[in-house]
Amino acid sequence: MNEQIKALEEIFRSKPRPTTWTERRERMDEVCAIDPVSTSIALEPISIGAIPAEWSLAPGSDAGRVLMFLHGGGYCSGSIKSHRTMATGVGRAAGIRTLAVGYRLAPEHPFPAGLDDALSAYRFLRAEGYAAENIAIGGDSAGGGMTLACLLSLRAAGEALPACAWLASPWVDLDMTGESLTTKAAVDPLIQRDYLQGLAAAYLGGNDPRNPLISPLHADLKGLPPILVQVGSSETLLDDAVRISRALGVADVPVTLEIWPEMIHAWPLWSARLDDGARATEHVGAFLRHHFSKN
Repeated sequence: MNEQIKALEEIFRSKPRPTTWTERRERMDEVCAIDPVSTSIALEPISIGAIPAEWSLAPGSDAGRVLMFLHGGGYCSGSIKSHRTMATGVGRAAGIRTLAVGYRLAPEHPFPAGLDDALSAYRFLRAEGYAAENIAIGGDSAGGGMTLACLLSLRAAGEALPACAWLASPWVDLDMTGESLTTKAAVDPLIQRDYLQGLAAAYLGGNDPRNPLISPLHADLKGLPPILVQVGSSETLLDDAVRISRALGVADVPVTLEIWPEMIHAWPLWSARLDDGARATEHVGAFLRHHFSKN
């Protein structure tokens, strides 16, 4: 096993898995934000109506282009704080501004509350003067699924789509039919079927898990912008990433799938500890720069 992954797994095992929503959220903030953000990156908290958000800008970056970042956490956990290293790291790698969105969480706020907040954040960027071709949307895990739901909602509304999108370890099938939920269960230290079932029930709020805005694997994906999909080979959600990449390709969407050997769920969160996390972050930066350069 990768020695850096082994060291990270020791941190995961250092405390018992929390059970309440409050404990889960606190634990995610603690473990995912274990490494500080560079002091050279300017952070600016803002509010988009009642939605908390945070700008970040690394020295020398282009404030006229922006990544709207949607954090993971199964729609029930995660925050601007927990994913600050990931969001700001990608912004620095791409040389652009980022806007991290603190959307509402289930079970207090089930579907479609979080998606509504994400769409409000995109429309805020447009109202701030950002042309669609100067915006990218991205996120990890549930944030990856929500990224696709945003694109589908914008397309349905006839609104201009962003230049491109990025999905890290995306959760796109809340019906949980992927074989890797079983075949990778022994090697994934973070995500297991029973855990996902609880998250899905909280987020669904009685809705059909096959709703395309909940499980974009079941969506008509035609007309979406270029998309980068990244996933680790040790993830139970490996099949979600592979299947959504195939579906995007079948729909004639330009898609790049990267499968990183031995990497775990949302591994770029720990890019300060994982060499492949840092490299994956640089890949995202290059992808974003490439697609922004076309505009």
